[in-house]
Amino acid sequence: MTTSLSAASAALPAALGPAEQEVWDVIVALNRCWTVEGRPERLAEYFHPRMVTINPVDRERIEGGAAAVASWTGFVEATTIHYWREHAPQVELFAGGTAAVVTYYWEIGYDLAGTRRDTAGRDMFTLVREGGRWWVVADQFSPFPGAGA
Repeated sequence: MTTSLSAASAALPAALGPAEQEVWDVIVALNRCWTVEGRPERLAEYFHPRMVTINPVDRERIEGGAAAVASWTGFVEATTIHYWREHAPQVELFAGGTAAVVTYYWEIGYDLAGTRRDTAGRDMFTLVREGGRWWVVADQFSPFPGAGA
């Protein structure tokens, strides 16, 4: 469970336009749900029902928004998150602005089973604009090579 946290998010470079900022704001908001608020169940507001996730700890992909929410919930319930930071976001729009790929770097500090862990890595989200809003349809994240999971 998240109990103590200082979170900071990187601002999108000024060269990117309002459409890219809108997508980045979705990523910042969904990360805030599980890192700052300690409410990973709110990720259901962002994860498409047919979402797929690949992460560094599960051998198989996680299929479905509900399964992805359950995975994040398990992490949040098992940890105390001390900080979360996003850096160097890049947002690319495709398919006439109805699809987006977002990459960024992250840092997190947390306690798990009585052990303090500080790690950093990278994340890549794919989003689609459906029903007038952005939905996450894919996520792949990992610590930097050699950083551990």
